[in-house]
Amino acid sequence: MKKQWRIAVAFDTKRIFLGGHGTHLAFVGLPGVEHVALADSNPDGLDERMRQLGVKRHYDDYLEMLDREKPQIVVLGSRIPEEHTFQIRAAAERGIHVLCEKPMTNDLRIADELIAIAEKHNVKIAVAHLARHALVFRTMKRMIEEGAIGTPLTFYGRGKEDERGGGEDMVVLGTHILDLGCYLFGAPESVSAEIMQEGRPLRREDRCVTKEPLGAVAGDNVFALYHFPNGVRGIFESRRGLFRKQVRMGVSVAGTEGILSVRYDNDRKLRLSRTQFPPEDEAAYEEVPLVETRVIPGAEELRDFGFLWYFRDNNRFAAWDLLCAIEEDRQPLASAYDARAALEMIYGAYSSQLAGRVIPLPLTDRENPLETNHL
Repeated sequence: MKKQWRIAVAFDTKRIFLGGHGTHLAFVGLPGVEHVALADSNPDGLDERMRQLGVKRHYDDYLEMLDREKPQIVVLGSRIPEEHTFQIRAAAERGIHVLCEKPMTNDLRIADELIAIAEKHNVKIAVAHLARHALVFRTMKRMIEEGAIGTPLTFYGRGKEDERGGGEDMVVLGTHILDLGCYLFGAPESVSAEIMQEGRPLRREDRCVTKEPLGAVAGDNVFALYHFPNGVRGIFESRRGLFRKQVRMGVSVAGTEGILSVRYDNDRKLRLSRTQFPPEDEAAYEEVPLVETRVIPGAEELRDFGFLWYFRDNNRFAAWDLLCAIEEDRQPLASAYDARAALEMIYGAYSSQLAGRVIPLPLTDRENPLETNHL
């Protein structure tokens, strides 16, 4: 790195602790960084978070921290999208770059606004869509591009399908799956969806009581079909109450000469089937070796803070990529633009269900289809 970076962290400024993925620790152990302060109004575990970050200064007020500490980068660890709006806006207006936990926002108009502010102030916003940094999915992308499964035909992703199955699952976990589809094949060109509520077609007035504060969410059964570039079709599906002991969340990419699959369990192995036929005709998969070649010069050994290795490893790569993106004046690998595209895919699915037709992407109507009568 050509400079020393002052990093500030905002963890959970509304005292709604939902657990997390260690995003606030992403820069720990990277070369050329100094954690200067933590803004956190949640007293539970506060001393331990300060110790992990190596900071001595704590603020209850996020804006006071930005103005007094003047960091170059702020990390937003909250999982609550409505918190991110004022946090990102305030940072970008001060010329501070951002690494943000997902979802960046649940409002497409706000996504447009935040991107416009970032462009005005030449600020980079990275979002913790970690699949873009994960070796397993980088290997999947390379293998697809090298022709390991022939011509790719269909991308199939499932959410966790627990008690949040359907609309809430699509927003909280589906955002990872949808962003992964874009990472592999580019942003989709259209969407057609069937979304149900208690066995009948979804109506605009149907709203789910969500486990997390997410805004307008609806449906307990989601099936969305996306048309990606080059003839690839993508499917996202989530049905409430299917989760048992084994994780259902995962992705498969079927091609003319094989299938690549990853399940979002603790192992997250990449598996390859060399069949030319649909997966139900042949269940023989081989595990693909994953070889890490990326090196961060001068980085300390990763510490175990109690988070799954997937989050620990890829949060670091996300943080390093943001530093490199700033120095190289490019967008981060998982940028605000990418997060906005995933949100458009969600809005588009609702729009398709309510309008009863295929919806072109990107969207021209930026309002939440569950909150407008434009359709």
